[in-house]
Amino acid sequence: MPADTRQPPLCRAVLVGVSGRMGQALLRAAPGFPGLIVTGAIASAGSLALGRDAGEIAGLGPANLPVTSDLPRALAAADVVIDFSSATATTGTLAACHAARKPLLIGTTGFAATLEAQLEAAAHEIPLLVAANTSLGAALLMALTRIAAKSLPVSFDIDIFELHHRLKQDAPSGTALALGRVAAQARGVPPPTAQDALAGRAGPRGEDEIGFAALRAGDTVGEHTVFFSGHGETLALTHRASDRAIFARGALAAALWLRFQPPGRYDMEDFLRLKTVT
Repeated sequence: MPADTRQPPLCRAVLVGVSGRMGQALLRAAPGFPGLIVTGAIASAGSLALGRDAGEIAGLGPANLPVTSDLPRALAAADVVIDFSSATATTGTLAACHAARKPLLIGTTGFAATLEAQLEAAAHEIPLLVAANTSLGAALLMALTRIAAKSLPVSFDIDIFELHHRLKQDAPSGTALALGRVAAQARGVPPPTAQDALAGRAGPRGEDEIGFAALRAGDTVGEHTVFFSGHGETLALTHRASDRAIFARGALAAALWLRFQPPGRYDMEDFLRLKTVT
């Protein structure tokens, strides 16, 4: 019997937040993924990009892909959704994808903790990947942070430093908070909240306290360092992004994978199968 040489059908992707920095980066990176086609370009109802050609917005030339705010209509012809919009818009995107039973990758950060219950409910019925950072190197940094936090004695203090461009709205970054959660889980202590991180430190350091420092300057794409400081030695794990395209490529690759996963809650470490080795 001859081998089946049929190619899998193209993955039809809808991009939410298409007029933003990451939305445009996703459009520019998409041609590098022959198994994927962008069929929907979504912006907010008040966006100046509405009605324009998404390809032209991204500097690619005409793509016959008009920018719209009608997400439910775009979902009808979609296999997966990638959301890099805003913290306030993510709630509506999640609800629409849940109702339409469409896989969703959320790369937006800074959304309220109250969204967590909706994320968990949706994950029972759709494949849902929530990533504070979609670069492959940052996913490995998460895994290495877990190994270090689990392996080193609790006498080692853990501190997370992050640097981003001056226009980034949330601080500490979603990636920094995710690194803090990974470290805390590995040590078996309560994970730090955004409020904990923003509170800063005054006076002697508390037991099991994870420190955070954030800096906003220039056009820096992103940098994260996790410090493990003991007596007479310090281990520093760093990921430095110099090109926003790494996040776009990681998100598109993960979306292709997510399309074929069963309902559940996933992250970039699941996509790279890093949890099986750490």
